[in-house]
This record gives sequence, C-alpha cells and structure tokens, in this order.
Amino acid sequence: MTLRIGCIADDFTGGTDVAAAFRRAGLRTALVFGAPDDTTTLPADCDAAVVALKSRSTPADEAVTDSLAAQRWLWSKGAAQVYFKYCSTFDSTPQGNIGPVTDALLDAAGGAVTLHCPASPPNGRTVYQGHLFVHDQLLSDSPLRHHPLNPMTDSALVRLLSAQTRHPVGLVDWATVRGGVEAVREAITAHQQAGVRHVVADALTDDDLAVLGAATLELPVVAGAAGLGEGLGHAYPATGPAAAEPTPSQGRAAVLAGSCSARTLEQIAQFYAAGLPSLHLDVLAAASGRDVTGEALTWYDAQDPDLPVLIYASASPEELAAVQAQLGVTEAAAQVEELLGTLASHLVERGIRRLLVAGGETSGAVTTALGIRAVLVGEEADPGVPWTYAAANHGDLALMLKSGNFGAPDLFTRALMETK
Repeated sequence: MTLRIGCIADDFTGGTDVAAAFRRAGLRTALVFGAPDDTTTLPADCDAAVVALKSRSTPADEAVTDSLAAQRWLWSKGAAQVYFKYCSTFDSTPQGNIGPVTDALLDAAGGAVTLHCPASPPNGRTVYQGHLFVHDQLLSDSPLRHHPLNPMTDSALVRLLSAQTRHPVGLVDWATVRGGVEAVREAITAHQQAGVRHVVADALTDDDLAVLGAATLELPVVAGAAGLGEGLGHAYPATGPAAAEPTPSQGRAAVLAGSCSARTLEQIAQFYAAGLPSLHLDVLAAASGRDVTGEALTWYDAQDPDLPVLIYASASPEELAAVQAQLGVTEAAAQVEELLGTLASHLVERGIRRLLVAGGETSGAVTTALGIRAVLVGEEADPGVPWTYAAANHGDLALMLKSGNFGAPDLFTRALMETK
C-alpha cells in the first residue's frame, strides 16, 4: 500500500502529536525520526507517515534543506499531499522557520497557495480573527509566550507570517469557516487570484478544523498544528479501523524530562508528591565536568524496580535563566540533551521497557541516542500523547514522547502506573 498522506513535523514531539491525530482519524500511521534515506523502512500497510525533524530552531536554510529532503522521500512512498506540522504556539522568529519552509515546500510542489491553522482546541489553542489564543488568553499574554528559544510576544498570525515570507498573507475568518467547505474553498481561490500565497484560517472547534481539512484536501501542501492534520485525516475516505498496539504490561518504567514548560513542571511536582523516586540533574555541574550521568545511574540502580522513576533537568523560568546566563542558551540546551540522551541508552540497557520523554528537543536526543528511526503509533494516554512501539537494541520498547505543554498534571504517574 502506498501512503495517502505524508507529513513533515518540525520537532519530535510535534511529530508524535500529529501522528496521533492521523491515527484518531482512522489512518494507520508510522512516525519516522530524523531525515529518512534509502534505507529507512516503514511498517506494513501505513496510510500516513510522519517525518519528525529537529528543524524548529535550526538555521532557516538548514530547515529548508531537511524539509525538502523529507518531502522528496514522502513523494517516493506515494504521498500526493504533504502536511507541514508546526507547533500550536506558532513558535517561529521573524527569520523563520515556518515561512521559509512552507515557501520551499510549495515551490517544490508547484503549489500556488496554502492554508495555515495552528489551532488545537483540545489543548486550548484556537484562532479568531487571525489571532492565536491559549484558552481565554492571547498567546502573547499566556505562560506559553516564554518559549526558551522562540519567545512568542505577538499573537497576530498574519503579521507574524508576513515577516517570514516575501509573499502576501491573507485570512479566512471564522464566519467564512462556519459557512462550510465550499465557502472556504471559494475564499482560498479568491485569495489565490488576488496573489495571496499563504492563507491563515480561524478555527474555534474540531468541527471547524474538519471543514478546513475537507476544503484543503486537493492542495499539495497544507500547514498547521495537529488539529488541522486530524481534519485532513478525516477528509480521506476510510480504509478500516487502525489496530491498537498492545501496551506492554511488564518491564521497568522511567520518565526523562528536559522541558521547562509550566505543564511539565506540574507533572514533575505531581510525580514527586505521589512519593515516587525522582532525581534532579545538575546541569551546571555536568558542564563543569562532574560525572552527573554516573551519579544518576548509581541512584537508579538503588531504586525499587517495581516503581517508575523520574530523572529530570527541567527547571523553573528563574532557574533556567540562571543556567543560561552562565552557559549560554545553546550550550545549556546541548548539555541537557547530552545528559538525557546518554541516560536513555544506559537505562534501556538496564531493562527499561516503558519510557516517557518530556520535551521536543529531549525527545530528539533520546530517540537519536537509542538509534530508533521509525515507530508505529498506538493509543493515546492524553490528547496528542500516544504510546509508540519500536524495536531497540536491547528489546521491544514502548515509547511516549510528550510535548512540554501537553498532558494532564497526573500524566507521568497515570501512564506508567496503569500499564504496570
């Protein structure tokens, strides 16, 4: 079976999020980590494949090169449509990477127009009059504005995207979306005829996203968050239910957290309050040469094997600012990725078979360290947070990659204790 839709995600947890969305829409979905090549294989009979890159915060030319390579690979597997998935907080600077990548994908596909919508209503992200909201707050007023790499201090999507592309940007407002599929198609066509290449769309509900998905089914490139991806998935004719992969019922469990988002900090606090083993990594000590990894493994070896453990480098905004002031933003992030990627390898060697990872960059470091290239997407523990399944060097592994802001406060304990 050839693919029905291909997707390029700009980070690993974003890839997991949109892969779960395709699966909810009834598509058997594979998730590929990193730029694929001729040796990259997919699980059998996949309807959708998501290529998860680490391109959100890389230089724009590098993000474009990697995204174009992924697009060509997806085309080679039969995908006629490519969905560019970015964060529901539209993380991007005036230099990119959302605008440059979308333009490059459109140029390669010969596309004249595309539609953007970062709405994800189950996670409180909506778009109204072209402005991105987080629950009842504008993005620029919400806690999510404090992204460590791409702070989002503006909520006007047309203005944000206009700074990243030389092409005109337009809006399909909510009244038009509520008018249905044909109304949206007519609005997109009118924008195209007026020379507009990028069309931002309002969406307040999943029903709005279903309308947008059906209206954009024939476009070669569409862009947005996981919500619009699910809308597109539902627009494809059904081929039958996606079989659920069984959640492993045995094997040690661990959480590795590098995200500093408010929700991840809540999840860490809840895990600690439940009396479960937790260890905070000293990033500054690791940078000074102390064997923080060895100390963490010694601690792990002393824990009760029947309990999940949490090892984290996450920090409050004040603590993070202090670390970044000493190491610099780039080096601080690199230290966290190195620590948690190395620990993941050692933990799997020691028998971990259920691993929950919090944070997009952390997830990229962990999957790279484990040599995992592709997984099959299973059931979700929370919206946008599915279990995935892969063969690792030391045995089969159930892997949950969680965007920093996703999941209920009790996700860590619930996901790992319920599958015990």
